Amino acid sequence: MTDSTSISLPADQRRREFIGGAKATFPLIVGAIPFGIIFGTLAEPSGLSAVGALAMSIIVFAGSSQFIVLGLLAAGAALPVIIATTFVVNLRHILYAANLVPKVRHLPQRWRILMAFGLTDETFAAVSSRYLQQEDIREAHWFYLGSFCAMYGNWVLCTAIGVALGEIFPDMTQWGLDFAMSVTFIGMVMPYLKNKPMWAAVIVAGAMAIATAALPHKLGLIIAALSGVAVGLSLQMLLTQTNTHSPAPDKEPQ
Repeated sequence: MTDSTSISLPADQRRREFIGGAKATFPLIVGAIPFGIIFGTLAEPSGLSAVGALAMSIIVFAGSSQFIVLGLLAAGAALPVIIATTFVVNLRHILYAANLVPKVRHLPQRWRILMAFGLTDETFAAVSSRYLQQEDIREAHWFYLGSFCAMYGNWVLCTAIGVALGEIFPDMTQWGLDFAMSVTFIGMVMPYLKNKPMWAAVIVAGAMAIATAALPHKLGLIIAALSGVAVGLSLQMLLTQTNTHSPAPDKEPQ
């Protein structure tokens, strides 16, 4: 006779992973709420209809790129310029994807397509923590799905709220709510600052982002990210090589 408990375990584990992903992402969602509302309030003044704003959040689902699109629309930029600029800004996701490839290689294509669409800064931070803390990653894609669904639902809902409130409170953009996203990104980075390579990567990336802020099409972000990765990886390899070649301590006499 088959044990019913053994049959229900996979479903229970997937449910726990899904809920765990949503819970892990919740603190980051709190910071993203004002960001989504502000996008909704800015849409119509920038020349994007309420339906267009909601459609962009549903189909594009990329916060920083959506804000850039609004700015370019307001400035009357041509479509090729808008596409090229948002493409450059989103190149950072290649770094995220490269980190996740070894962990999702066992999944079917339909899962990887879904995960590619749901890849955001917040979900990557939450999922990276999950992969680092537990060796068993067979059902970790359900954790990813929970994080993605939480972020996606929050972003679309907050866009709708922003569109509605924009008509009631047209000066909401002056309330200073945009600070929340900066705090969110700081909170995403801080848990990983546990060694010298990570500190070096963050410091160099921050310095390069400031130094290249004037470059067109947000190219400075990519330069800053690549510089931080290069410095952090180089320092990590140097420290590993140093530790490998350092002489072993002399054993105490018996």
